Amino acid sequence: MKTKPIIFLQMFSRVVLALAILIVCASRAAAQNAADSLPSWNDGPAKQAIVDFVRATAEAGGAKFVPPEERIATFDQDGTLWVEHPMYSQVMYCLERVPAVAEKKPELKKVEPFKTVLSGNHEAIAKLPMKDLEKILVATLTGMSTDEFQAEVKQWLAEAKDPRWKKPYTELTYQPMQEVLKYLRANGFKTYIVTGGGQDFVRVYAEQTYGIPPEHVVGTMGGTKYGYDKEGKPFLTKEPKLLLNDNNAGKPEGIHLMIGRRPYAAFGNSPGDQQMLEYTKAGDGARLCMLVLHDDAKREYAYGPAQGLPETKIGTFPQALYDKAKKEGWTIISMKDDWKVIFPFENK
Repeated sequence: MKTKPIIFLQMFSRVVLALAILIVCASRAAAQNAADSLPSWNDGPAKQAIVDFVRATAEAGGAKFVPPEERIATFDQDGTLWVEHPMYSQVMYCLERVPAVAEKKPELKKVEPFKTVLSGNHEAIAKLPMKDLEKILVATLTGMSTDEFQAEVKQWLAEAKDPRWKKPYTELTYQPMQEVLKYLRANGFKTYIVTGGGQDFVRVYAEQTYGIPPEHVVGTMGGTKYGYDKEGKPFLTKEPKLLLNDNNAGKPEGIHLMIGRRPYAAFGNSPGDQQMLEYTKAGDGARLCMLVLHDDAKREYAYGPAQGLPETKIGTFPQALYDKAKKEGWTIISMKDDWKVIFPFENK
């Protein structure tokens, strides 16, 4: 009569042992998968913060588990996902579009700032004030249909080369950040670009370059006007009307407007991303906030002026932002120390 309880206990012990072995193996497999998913990252606090966050939010039954529908991660683009020096790629596009615009509107050839741009004087172009750059942006980004604009951007991206690496701009994405995007998506996160750049501009290449569809791009928005062509076909014309400046406080405002959920993870590299990280961190549960510090002049660029790095007008990372990140528990990503490689072509 006592045999059955003994047999039951033995079977129960075996089941418990088997489950324990499975849990250990699963944990090791998860750790291995994390390591395999982020091969361009050096071991350290930054990589560990990403791995720990994903484990905490994606592990069913865990105290910090996040339902898949709520897993939102937002990424700034310029300086966070791809190169922003010596000038933002969209500004380069606008400057290089000026000759074509001037051909259609010859009166611009004798008017500043178009006259300066057409002169090819790089020193003078670099000194153009913001109000002049805004005139150039309006002239090159509006007045055409949305279809025409997409075609123009696609053609430019196919032909334009970065002045330093002589490669297309879409090849100058950061390999470690590409791995983070894929790692998050593999664990049920929806990834969004939230950029101060033009929404229509980034939507042209986001899916092919980052695996992020156009509907997951939130950026600075201009107005459009509905109309008909000569054959009666409807189309939209890009107008010089600002709907959203997706920078600084505009980023969380854009997130609320376009996504409708507070992110659980946010990545940036400048003061323009501060409010997005603040908004993300203010939520309950596990949150991941990271800032990319450009401190590798040899492999990319070094600029701050945080931590004594050189001053810059493009992608400024002031000491005040660095100090705030440390105070708030945001993770600083050092290009020099945390990344084994920077660009995808380094692996080829």
